[in-house]
Amino acid sequence: MRVLGIDPGTATMGWGIIDRQGSTTRLVDYGVLTSPPELADHLRLKMLYDGLMSLFTTFQPEAASVEKLYFGQNSRTAMVVGQARGIVLLALALHNVPYIEMSPAEVKQAVTGYGRADKRQVQLMVQRLLGLREYPRPDDAADALAVAICGAETIKFARSSGAIDTGVSP
Repeated sequence: MRVLGIDPGTATMGWGIIDRQGSTTRLVDYGVLTSPPELADHLRLKMLYDGLMSLFTTFQPEAASVEKLYFGQNSRTAMVVGQARGIVLLALALHNVPYIEMSPAEVKQAVTGYGRADKRQVQLMVQRLLGLREYPRPDDAADALAVAICGAETIKFARSSGAIDTGVSP
């Protein structure tokens, strides 16, 4: 199963693609989509949308995992990230890709064993889990890979237990 992990953002949107076969997880690719802050919001969102569409065409994911929004103290940031997340959900719908959502704490717990792990701990565990020589950078891409890893495991477990039907095979 090919899984796309997304760490939504407007300035930087992390993405990671993994293949999961049984208990083996293999890195396919990862990176970030960016949009310059001096552009109008609608143009930034279009840049992200176009980048996502290219990812779907290139990698053809079978499922996706998207990090849920974390509502901190800055409501302006949450609104902007929410718009970027909407672009992600639209792209998933247009390509009929089933997805699950994971909170940052769920992802950290699944990948590091500690729900309050810092960025470096997440990067190191992603590096180990995927057998990479270096830890993935930037942080947004590492987070997206962690979301993909956690999502693949969650989908596999949920499907095998009959808890959910994601429309994809484990």
